[in-house]
Amino acid sequence: MPVVVVTDASSRLPADLLAEGAIRVVPLHVLLDGDDLRDSVDEIPDEIYRHHATTAAATPAELDAAYRQALTDSGGEGVVAVHISSALSGTCGAAQRVAAEIGPAVRVVDSRSAAMGTGFIALAAARAAAAGGDLDGVADAASSAVRRSRAFIVVHGLDNLRRSGRIGGAKAWLGTALSLKPLLCIEDGKLVLAQRVRTVTKATAAMLDRVCEAVGDGPAALAVHHVVNPDGANEVAAALAQRLPSCAPAIITSLGPVLGVHVGPGAVAVCVDLAADA
Repeated sequence: MPVVVVTDASSRLPADLLAEGAIRVVPLHVLLDGDDLRDSVDEIPDEIYRHHATTAAATPAELDAAYRQALTDSGGEGVVAVHISSALSGTCGAAQRVAAEIGPAVRVVDSRSAAMGTGFIALAAARAAAAGGDLDGVADAASSAVRRSRAFIVVHGLDNLRRSGRIGGAKAWLGTALSLKPLLCIEDGKLVLAQRVRTVTKATAAMLDRVCEAVGDGPAALAVHHVVNPDGANEVAAALAQRLPSCAPAIITSLGPVLGVHVGPGAVAVCVDLAADA
């Protein structure tokens, strides 16, 4: 049996790609009014984004169960687990501790990204496994994909970011610039301010420019995410298709409840997996 790849629900991989790579998914958690809702397992209403919900990492028990089952299913070949950036969630740290208890047949890769930034890395690992790669080869494929990942996001408001504390180096402008619709990016695994912008239209245009600059003339895999804003996501995907003809059409999915709680409704994000030689 090939090496088995595990990721978490924040990766936002569509069902067909999960099936293609035989990728296992561990849920993350949204906590609201005493209820613990599991992303990818429980039904979570869109209204969650407008409430003071919080999020929690995958539990050690969930990670342990997923890894041990994957290891058994691999016939002992091994497991590569690709998780949301350790700077954004405690999941990766918990995963590393669980893997250390199980043994060297389980490798944990910090994606240093989120959403399909993580998903593309899990896909790279799964494709290496399907091609017959051993544990070292599959882990190396994931680590290489980490270096190719880029992610950008436009948010419509700052309240969720202020509450979440998931953004680095931005306390001053979060506290004063209430009218900003900033362009953010994931840099060194952290969500940081890329550009101060006053309108959503200008922020979205800036995001498109940044994506096109990162991709250049070559091929790349693209994903567009949204938080209850499918029209905005479709418009961004259409603009990318026009401006980046060498790329396949972007995958379009919800950003999901765990990430959406932190960035708020209306947000649109783009994740990029650059070509291997980029």
